[in-house]
Amino acid sequence: MTPALYEFRVDGPLTEQAREAFCDMRIEEARTGATLRGEVIDESHLLGIVAQCRILGLVVVSARRVLSGRH
Repeated sequence: MTPALYEFRVDGPLTEQAREAFCDMRIEEARTGATLRGEVIDESHLLGIVAQCRILGLVVVSARRVLSGRH
């Protein structure tokens, strides 16, 4: 897997702890949740991000690879 831009949508607002955990990602808050965008370097990194969401109590609504021009 080559590095790629990913978008993660989570349910609900992010706590300050979650914002710090994902400080290397672009975060957009919405009424229903948040979107995190950032580069994922390999499958292990991808799974680590999802695991970190679970540890922080975040519900991942979707995770998808996006074209690099969409950030």
